[in-house]
Amino acid sequence: MTLEQATLMIAASESDSNLYYATRFIAPDPFIFIEIKGERLLVMSDLEMDRARSQASVDRVLSYSEIERRLRTQGVKDPGPSEVIHTVLQDERVARLLVPGNFPYAHAARLQELGYRLDTKKEPFFERRAVKTSEEVRHIEATQRAVEEAVAAAHDALRGATPREEVLWLEGEPLTSERIKKLINVKLMERDCVAQHTIVAGGEQACDPHQEGSGPLPANRSIIFDVFPRSGQSRYFADMSRTVVRGKPSPELKKLYQAVKDAQEEAITKIRDGADGAKIHQGICERFEAAGYLTGLVNGRMQGYFHGTGHGVGLDIHEPPRISRTGSPLQEGHIVTVEPGLYYPGLGAVRIEDMVLVTNDGCRNLTDFPKTFELE
Repeated sequence: MTLEQATLMIAASESDSNLYYATRFIAPDPFIFIEIKGERLLVMSDLEMDRARSQASVDRVLSYSEIERRLRTQGVKDPGPSEVIHTVLQDERVARLLVPGNFPYAHAARLQELGYRLDTKKEPFFERRAVKTSEEVRHIEATQRAVEEAVAAAHDALRGATPREEVLWLEGEPLTSERIKKLINVKLMERDCVAQHTIVAGGEQACDPHQEGSGPLPANRSIIFDVFPRSGQSRYFADMSRTVVRGKPSPELKKLYQAVKDAQEEAITKIRDGADGAKIHQGICERFEAAGYLTGLVNGRMQGYFHGTGHGVGLDIHEPPRISRTGSPLQEGHIVTVEPGLYYPGLGAVRIEDMVLVTNDGCRNLTDFPKTFELE
């Protein structure tokens, strides 16, 4: 007698990309997804039943409250989601459940009590998520166009600013990171994109790669822009970084920028189906070291190149595959960033990032925005 395995998720698809990918249905509260013998089921509350039936890309939508009432008539006191799931599965001879790594512990424990064996797997939970369809590529490109429009407006604002006493001034007051981030985020909202943690960080702040930036922006020093919104329509992200200076950069800073730009563009030429993400990353590390840009702790602070070269982009801003020290093979259809950077307190920081689509014999750059260092 063959026992079956079912795939099970309990989450809110608004925040769980795997569940959204499986159902193409957005809901702010948790619901149940089951896939058994190729059939995909949702178990929904009365609140979401009609909407799920009309919008979700599944085979059947079941009523949570109907199953709950049936259990109560059978003498089950206070049936919960695990009992509801057991009721759906009991006629299917299911013994094992494949669940994502973030599956709720309380539900897992109760399902084990009911006799199920639970297995999990590393991301990507759905392997096909990593290989983008032509429709997904179009969604990501559309989000990227919105990014480029917003960053162009921000760069125009910097061009209108005046360097004065090592600070940028605009319309009679210091130009701040907060003002530029607001400009970017509003532009993105106008394109129905939502950005969180937009980075506009200058000078010493830019030497911390995830510092979002605050206060007056510096003149004559590098300012890193890193913008990675999600489309409100398609739910797909895009990601781009640029480094600029308004004023007169030092020769050392110009040399630093050129080193990163050259390394980034060389790395892009190595991306293709079957390429090893770890080797691409290691090549950048060796290139920087050969040029004298060393990485390590100095006065208790990391400097040099101390993050990965790239990551997948899709329904999550960071998803497999990786181009990094522990990178993985690239495959046709992957969309990955290429974003080396160098960070030296006292000198400044540079990061440049494009998104590319891996093809059979190379890659196609999805980013169509200039790499201009000195804004004039």
